[in-house]
Amino acid sequence: MANLQPLTALGRREATTVTHGPLTVSERTDVALASVAARKGRMAALTKAAQKAGVPLPDPATHQSGAPYSAFWTAPEMWFVEAPFATHELIADLLKSALGDAASITEQTDAWVAFDLAAPDLAPLLERLCNVDYPARPTGHATRTMMEHLGVYLIKHGPDTARIYGPRSSAESLLHAIETAAHSVW
Repeated sequence: MANLQPLTALGRREATTVTHGPLTVSERTDVALASVAARKGRMAALTKAAQKAGVPLPDPATHQSGAPYSAFWTAPEMWFVEAPFATHELIADLLKSALGDAASITEQTDAWVAFDLAAPDLAPLLERLCNVDYPARPTGHATRTMMEHLGVYLIKHGPDTARIYGPRSSAESLLHAIETAAHSVW
């Protein structure tokens, strides 16, 4: 029998943490992710089921934290829902059970890499990576943008913390872009 070991998006057994000056970049392997899309004509039913299950469905360009579920808006009547991987490894199945036939749900955990960024001032770094005016955005802002020719989601958790979701297949390229930008700032 094969002895398979799970690997992170960066091809390691443990999540990677990188520090450049005051910046810390942490690969997050402890987050389960699924997409939730309202089925045609079922938004009211989805809203009701989501409220009952404690699944936030935030407004456009917004991330909403909760326990155990957090979510951010990705398109009209569509969200990415996050939860702790340790308790929600089968997040898509859990959401399908909670939301019923009001939504179409797909597993996204292994399709994306998540990097948390922390530094006293992320603006100089992020202005080199994307076109988002980070200081002007409120905490909880979530948007799709481009970083180094990659489509990513950027979530502002605070003035000094952010999360970036990028394609798992480009995890090393995204981390390299962050590190290169960090070298030019610090």
